[in-house]
Amino acid sequence: MEVIQVGWLSILPPLIAIVLALLTKEVISSLMVGILSGTFIYALCTVSGAAGVVVSTVEHTFTLMASKAADNINIILFLCLLGALVVVVTRAGGSRAYGAWAASKLRSKRSAQLATAGLGVLIFIDDYFNCLTVGTVMKPVTDKYGVSRAKLAYLIDATAAPVCIIAPISSWAAAVGSNLQGMGGFETPMAAFISSIPYNLYALLSLLLVVFLCVTNLDFGPMAKAEKEAAAGNLGAVETAAQVEQPKTSDKGRVFDLIIPVVGLIIFSVLAMLYTGGYFSGEGVSIADAFGNCDSSASLVLGGFGGLVVAFLLFVPRGVVGFRDFMDGIGEGIKSMVPACIILTLAWTISGVCRDMLGTGEYVGELVKHLQVPFAILPAIIFAVAALLSFSMGTAWGTFGILIPIVMEVMASTTNMALLTAALAATLAGSVFGDHCSPISDTTILSSTGAGCDHMQHVSTQMVYALAVAAASFVGYLVGGLAGGNVFLTLGTGIVALGLILAAKQLVARTKA
Repeated sequence: MEVIQVGWLSILPPLIAIVLALLTKEVISSLMVGILSGTFIYALCTVSGAAGVVVSTVEHTFTLMASKAADNINIILFLCLLGALVVVVTRAGGSRAYGAWAASKLRSKRSAQLATAGLGVLIFIDDYFNCLTVGTVMKPVTDKYGVSRAKLAYLIDATAAPVCIIAPISSWAAAVGSNLQGMGGFETPMAAFISSIPYNLYALLSLLLVVFLCVTNLDFGPMAKAEKEAAAGNLGAVETAAQVEQPKTSDKGRVFDLIIPVVGLIIFSVLAMLYTGGYFSGEGVSIADAFGNCDSSASLVLGGFGGLVVAFLLFVPRGVVGFRDFMDGIGEGIKSMVPACIILTLAWTISGVCRDMLGTGEYVGELVKHLQVPFAILPAIIFAVAALLSFSMGTAWGTFGILIPIVMEVMASTTNMALLTAALAATLAGSVFGDHCSPISDTTILSSTGAGCDHMQHVSTQMVYALAVAAASFVGYLVGGLAGGNVFLTLGTGIVALGLILAAKQLVARTKA
């Protein structure tokens, strides 16, 4: 299957999927229609005859779907293992015990939200792990203090991808580094990644906004409505059948029955990343290089299995959970992940349609490459293009995978390393925007799943916040670029711009009130 160039038609599939998702508030059918529209365009350009076009459309759709599922099978396995771990820990009473303990220590809605955000920041290894773990652990606490599930989903989402993209030890750092291999301008891919962190405005400002919203309890846009309804008792919870119909929770569970399996999951994941990265090979591979070269998805599978083994050894011998109940819990946990796995597979497929069939990224990237504009304003333009592309494709990794080579080529002739770093950071920041808030993003989907929140409500309530941060980031990159890539002016301008946007939002809200 070769990529064909169809110009502006290449942006139709993600556009159709996004519009339908927003209009119908139903993700699976919207993604399916978007995929079929893309394979139909491809078939029209490569096959003759009406019957051939129809057959080719269906054939390419399911061939690509199977291919993407196979390519990402480790992610699906990890989700199943994590779902199993969540259910068995819940059955053991670990989540209940932790919720009771946290509720006794956290005395307000503010502290509950800050604790949720803090836990999200601490789980920096991978965004998938973050999304599902934080929601499961913190739901009982946030429910107690009247935090809407939409707000919980936002706190999870805003501390998932935005944290991973600035964490040197994470699956994201490995992905970015793999795309920087062989690129000039930096000593090593890891050095390039680390140097981009202070310039990654979208990630840093997202975290700053999270802290502000948690501390002040001030919300605006659709989130304010969701929080008002939560205060009246309607949290907006949407649980799966598997979660609702779980057998009774063991009364023998203790807080460590949650903490030890989660810590085991983290430790085994880190060790697995070092293992797959060659650290234990005896060839003198450093820890940083091992993390940079690791197979993150395979490592997470090993870590998930390790966490499940720890849970078995912790629960069954003590009689907290019986052997049969433990095994039944594994099955229930896997079933609870089926909807997320379906949506993820469709999201990967539409990303494949855009990248592997229609060349959506190349089309948009070439528009940027051939713009005759000064280097000084390129970081802002790159950020905007990356944000638009990632929102359309629903993937940060796919976006920076396409744009990094183009951006580095465009910026190759500049001798200003600060400006080059700002351009790289703008690429990563714009990529995170779509991963954070696009309705077809896997992280967005998993955040709503982990929080037990309606997916489209999560998208609509957090969109205003994401756009506010994106606008401030654009201003920061524009001013910083004109200042030659000065990191203090870049970050400082972004913070000031976000502050002004928040002040304007609050002024408008008070005027309406």
